[in-house]
Amino acid sequence: MSKINLSQDIHSLTDFKRNTNQFLTRLKATKHPLVLTVNGKAELIVQDTESYQKLLDAAELMETLQGIKRGLEQMKQGEGKKAEDFFGELFEKLDSSL
Repeated sequence: MSKINLSQDIHSLTDFKRNTNQFLTRLKATKHPLVLTVNGKAELIVQDTESYQKLLDAAELMETLQGIKRGLEQMKQGEGKKAEDFFGELFEKLDSSL
């Protein structure tokens, strides 16, 4: 994901509305998000769908890694269960519910 270029990637919402096609072409070509301002204050971020999907994928990966890290920390502290015990209990619950 590209960093925001303060001299090129910050524009007013009004400018974006007036020149939408130009901005969309630029977004697709550069992959740089745009910061849109209202009354001089940053209000919106606009980006192409491919870059947004990469951002979502990165966030999902980060959540997964954090979950793994928590699990490893719990295991080190003796708070976890062995996989065979967990799956044994899971299968017992499934068998009893059928």
